[in-house]
Amino acid sequence: MSLRIAQLDDDPQAPFPPVTQALTDPDGLLAFGGDLSPTRLLNAYRQGIFPWFSEDEPPLWWSPSRRAVFRTDGIRLSSRRRRELRKSALVVRADTCFRTVIEACAHLPRPGQDGGTWITGAMVEAYVELHRLGHAHSIEVFDGELLVGGLYGLAIGRMFCGESMYSAQTGASTIALAALARRLHAWGWPLIDAQVPNAHTRSLGVQAWPRDEYLRALAELRTQASHTGSWTKAFGTMPASLLAHPPAD
Repeated sequence: MSLRIAQLDDDPQAPFPPVTQALTDPDGLLAFGGDLSPTRLLNAYRQGIFPWFSEDEPPLWWSPSRRAVFRTDGIRLSSRRRRELRKSALVVRADTCFRTVIEACAHLPRPGQDGGTWITGAMVEAYVELHRLGHAHSIEVFDGELLVGGLYGLAIGRMFCGESMYSAQTGASTIALAALARRLHAWGWPLIDAQVPNAHTRSLGVQAWPRDEYLRALAELRTQASHTGSWTKAFGTMPASLLAHPPAD
């Protein structure tokens, strides 16, 4: 591996190689090594790079040739889901239990994981620190006081870079995504990065953008002023039933 991709310097501020050097097989693998310090992680996301690796691997850094992107006004909910939402008593909040959300994402069984997870203990602590610094956020779905689903990711200017989501109740992660998109659209944030498309995100309206197109959008959005620190107050409490209806103009 070290002969084909760059090894990162120990200095957290050391530059990443150009994303044009990423491999095509596996698609997007760019570099290995380094650490998960806030400085390095933020530098990575600002350049369209993210970490993804298993417990027994060094940090691996990726920038795939096709990027999964949601428009915040383009989340697609089925007619059946909207009917269910009209009667829903669930509510959505932000940043009230970040560690619980990321740990739930880490431990949720997923097809092909064989009991493992790419959200390692080191990853959990790294993103908890980014949350403490006001860069990482969780969107949380509650049934009464019971957390039943959510997602987490990073705010890079006015781009939200989604990392993972989970459901302990059917459809809860979709509610978290739709609520996030609703709130971001109201704030003037146009896009949510979902990294790599899959069948579930395609069903919700994700688009696969060429890397260059994504990077152009990121370059524009990453410098724009955004909500910093905790989102709890700014996000508020959103009834899931609100998502059954189109947003107000």
